[in-house]
Amino acid sequence: MKIGLFPGSFNPIHIGHLIIANLAYENSDLDQVWFIVSPQNPFKKNKSLLHEFDRLDMVRASIHEDYHLKVSDIEFNMPKPSYTIDTLIRLDEQFPNYDFSLIIGGDNLESLPRWKNGQTILNNYRLIVYPRPEAKQTEIIRHQNVLEIDAPKLDISATLIRKLIKAGKSIKYLVPDQAIQIINSKKLFL
Repeated sequence: MKIGLFPGSFNPIHIGHLIIANLAYENSDLDQVWFIVSPQNPFKKNKSLLHEFDRLDMVRASIHEDYHLKVSDIEFNMPKPSYTIDTLIRLDEQFPNYDFSLIIGGDNLESLPRWKNGQTILNNYRLIVYPRPEAKQTEIIRHQNVLEIDAPKLDISATLIRKLIKAGKSIKYLVPDQAIQIINSKKLFL
């Protein structure tokens, strides 16, 4: 089975995440896309990061009707911060017959040389790259393991969404309804 791994904080999940996951699935040979909820990104020190189980619940609720989208908590029991290479190795051990690809934005492709074992990731895994408004072109895009997909350059940020929530403003159409229900019922981000 071919699995696209879409790692992120998802703090909260928003329609941009869902659009990218679906386009990665539709524009490749993937059988499924797995959202990998990261407890702590090594490049982000975020004081407003919700507990990982709240973020996992929001992702699960938002994708529950899509058979080709799944959510994973694999990083919850791994050392923090989460490093992509460690997650990939753990998944390869647990699912030796699966073929994993990594779904990342063009901005992350640009920073790949600074990742822990970034070259190893590039050499051993396919990277499905979607465009990001702030991304600069990099030679890595021409690597044989990189597949660039056509997708809108979405500039929807979880930071903006959290600000809107704190200000008591609507996040309708930015966040899936199922995630909004969880945010409202638990009074998250307030």
